[in-house]
Amino acid sequence: MIIYNVTVNIESDVHDEWINWMKSIHIPQVMETGFFLEHKICKVLTTQEDETGHTYAIQYTCANMQDLEEYQAKHAPALQKDHAQRYDGKFVAFRTLLEIV
Repeated sequence: MIIYNVTVNIESDVHDEWINWMKSIHIPQVMETGFFLEHKICKVLTTQEDETGHTYAIQYTCANMQDLEEYQAKHAPALQKDHAQRYDGKFVAFRTLLEIV
């Protein structure tokens, strides 16, 4: 099993709207692609001294790397573009792949 982890730091002035949009629009769109078995959205509780905003780890679980690669090729660019345009200049994000052992 593979976890596709997207860590996002979102600025406070758009936080409430962002979390609502993530839960009601974006995450359901990702799940509707059919490549993921489950998801979690987790608030990161540890922060750096100079960090501002709110940080979340959104975790999507898929069965194997082939499913993830197909998602990344077919769906991720458009979904990421939508997020980037909607919250331009208000977030930073990075992605991590984890394997459940």
